[in-house]
Parts: sequence; C-alpha cells; structure tokens
Amino acid sequence: MGEQTVSYSNDTGYLAIPPSGSGPAVIVIDEHWGPVPHIRSIADRFAAAGFVAFAPDLAAPDLAAPGLPAAGDASARLVAGTADELAARPEVTGRVGTVGFGAGGTLALLAAAESGRLVAAAAFYPDPAPASGPTGYAGKKVVVHCADGGVPGVRPLVDGIRAAGGEVVTYTYPGTAPAFFNDDRPEVYDRRAAALAWARTLELLRRQL
Repeated sequence: MGEQTVSYSNDTGYLAIPPSGSGPAVIVIDEHWGPVPHIRSIADRFAAAGFVAFAPDLAAPDLAAPGLPAAGDASARLVAGTADELAARPEVTGRVGTVGFGAGGTLALLAAAESGRLVAAAAFYPDPAPASGPTGYAGKKVVVHCADGGVPGVRPLVDGIRAAGGEVVTYTYPGTAPAFFNDDRPEVYDRRAAALAWARTLELLRRQL
C-alpha cells in the first residue's frame, strides 16, 4: 500500500493507494483541521479495503468553516473539482465517492450535489446545515451516521437530498456523542458504534462505486 502527499490544481492532500494498485476512489474530508494523523489513518483503512483514498487539505483560512453557507459553497466546489482530478488518475478504475466527519460530513453531502462525478456520500455526525436543499442528487446514494440526538439538526439537509432524487439512509447510534468514530479522542470514541458505522460505509461504497 502506497501513501504520498500530492498536489492538484485545487488543493493538496494525502493519497493512499490500495495493495492492488488500483480501485474506485474515496475523498476523505476532515472536521476542520486538514489531513491530521487520524484522517490519514482513515484514508489508509480505505486503501486497505481496496479504495484509492485522498484526504484533501481544506484547512485554508477561507475554507475552514464549511458549515457556513459561503465557505460551504466554496469548499463544495473545491471538492467537486478534486473529484474530477482524482478520477483521472491511472490508479482509479471505478467511480468516486466521498466520506466526511463533523463539518466535513456536511461538506461531503454538499459536494455530492455539486459534482456529477460523486455518486455516493457518507456523512459521520454532520453539522446542521441550512434548510435550502441541494440539487443534483438523482441516482446517488447517501448514508448519514448520527450521534445520539443528532438527527433533528440534519433533517432539513436529508429531506433536501431526498427531494433532489437522492437515496438516503440515516442511522443513529444510541449513547454516542459527536466524534464517536475518532479513536484519537478516547473520551468520546465508541468502539462498537465506530465498527458498525464503518461496515455500513464500506457496504455503501462497494455497492455504489
């Protein structure tokens, strides 16, 4: 499995190649802080599962708050452009999906609306988003993993995705807090919920990509 830092016209980031040398692609979007070790480890896990995984560095000052409408639009377009460039790599032999965490989870959902290239999105405990719904979701599939009590905040965005033609499945993990997937934060990490959410995410990506 190969790992490297790469640059595109839109951004730079961490790229992980599967042992086979090729596969469908996944863009891994962090909470706010760029491709920190936890996010790189997730990219490595996707690569081990057979995906070409790219974690872009979206921590630039003007893009550091993707939950806000203006920055969210700019960041979503950035990710959409990255999807096109990633798909052009010789290692990518399938389609492209995106997975995000926290504010990055919201961005994963918004980016899929901006790009015809992105056909699947998985959002882990996404931040609440504006009620105005996205477009461009026909034929796309989405999984949303919510911490306990987190569904009401994302319901407007989920409803908007459905109205735009997307297929959405929402899961809630009882007793969990936001960041329950982050094993670098033992105070909130939930091993059982994280394992279940990971399995459901891989199922989505393998079916759709």
